[in-house]
Amino acid sequence: MAEPDAPWRDALETFLNYLTLERNFSANTRASYLNDLGRYLAWLHEGGVKPGEAAPGDIRKFIQELHDIGLEASSVARNISAIRSFHKFLLTERLAAMNPAENIHQPKLARYLPAVLTVEEMTLLLDAPLRRHPTGKFMLRDKAMLEFFYATGVRVSELIDLSRLNLHMDDGFVRVFGKGSKERLVPIGQTAISWMKRYLDELRPAMTSAASYDTIFLNSRGGKLSRMGTWNIVRQYAIIAGIEKPISPHTFRHSFATHLLEGGADLRVVQEMLGHSSIIATQIYTHIDRSFIKEVHRSFHPRG
Repeated sequence: MAEPDAPWRDALETFLNYLTLERNFSANTRASYLNDLGRYLAWLHEGGVKPGEAAPGDIRKFIQELHDIGLEASSVARNISAIRSFHKFLLTERLAAMNPAENIHQPKLARYLPAVLTVEEMTLLLDAPLRRHPTGKFMLRDKAMLEFFYATGVRVSELIDLSRLNLHMDDGFVRVFGKGSKERLVPIGQTAISWMKRYLDELRPAMTSAASYDTIFLNSRGGKLSRMGTWNIVRQYAIIAGIEKPISPHTFRHSFATHLLEGGADLRVVQEMLGHSSIIATQIYTHIDRSFIKEVHRSFHPRG
């Protein structure tokens, strides 16, 4: 596709800077917006349409083309969100007289409930490093990592970016930097603290290299664990634990939230611990375990 002309490249760059500086968007989100909007502006340019003069029909044609090339519904929805934000920005900055995307609505996406482990399955998974190599080199790292995942419900990106300065284990908290560098404090239980201290005292010093810096969880070369490396570790232990459900590092996050809510935790407290900006994102966990809801009804309703 042809590149959009220079004035609109400048407008796009200004918009991306706005997202970074004013909205505190992460580098990954900025890159996603750049890719989606670059394609949209190039498409408009090929049709001889300036972004400030685009009509709702132009946007709908572009969206249809995204469907036609086989883009997934979630990716199309992401593109629509970027286009709406961009046109709203153009209107605010007086680079356009109208917002043609104002009434372009997101398609309804299928709601997929995440895989969640039972408490018994989680126990098997957490104990798998002890079964695989009880005295092996990486047992302490892997055991500490799995316990930390389950104790805090952090995202994989939050775990691999964790530094020693973020740990406040004597106070029972860890400082986490989530999406958009949004900071939150998350409690961490004594079991995870015990394994973290063992790993940090007994193994990590021997694993460090010039690439370690202050990173907590290190790979075999002393550098920061990657997302894929973390995924592979979790998957290996899922196999050892005999768990056939689809497992990923995110499974710990889903299970963490579900088990808290099943235990009676307040939804807004769980929202705070997960770092969700909206409680709607947290409410998905209230729909996961219907059998638990039925059991509560059966146990406590007078006519249960």
